[in-house]
Amino acid sequence: MPTRDEAYALLCEWVQSENLRRHMLAVEAALRAYARHFGEDEELWGITGLLHDLDYERFPDMEDTVNGHPRTALRLFRERDYPEELIHAVEAHATFLGVPRTSLLDKALLACDELTGLILACAYVRPSRDLREVKLKSVKKKWKDKAFTAAIDREENLRYIEELGVPFDEHVQRVLTAMQGIAQELGVAGQAP
Repeated sequence: MPTRDEAYALLCEWVQSENLRRHMLAVEAALRAYARHFGEDEELWGITGLLHDLDYERFPDMEDTVNGHPRTALRLFRERDYPEELIHAVEAHATFLGVPRTSLLDKALLACDELTGLILACAYVRPSRDLREVKLKSVKKKWKDKAFTAAIDREENLRYIEELGVPFDEHVQRVLTAMQGIAQELGVAGQAP
């Protein structure tokens, strides 16, 4: 398995979009929080979150059955002998591949993935742009507003959270707290727009 520094260098090599980098960092933070919660391997879970969308910028066409996301990244991970748990979680998070989610890591990745985007958007609409000021109540309010981050399928994501077996409020708070801990890295620590 790569070290965190090696994984981050790989991310920087493959991903130029600041928004996608922020997303991957946010998922890393959320999965590290869940690894601690469940008593699992924090490095494995964190690196899985950090690399889960590695090839998305270069190969976004999910219908491309050879190179489309996440197929290129999965090949790279296998060539580099990354842990099977990481590979399986990345494969299972691409629900269109039909790979069953069997481990807590598989389920946590999918439950956290899109929620991180909604939480970041909650910070972006604040006058302060400070994620550390975002509260659970405001995330829940935005969750109910289906026009806010409309691309996120709330019902589908609720199923993923239920599959993880964590109450909704607890899940959102854990992900929010994890992301607040890296607000500076995410570019939402009070900077002006």
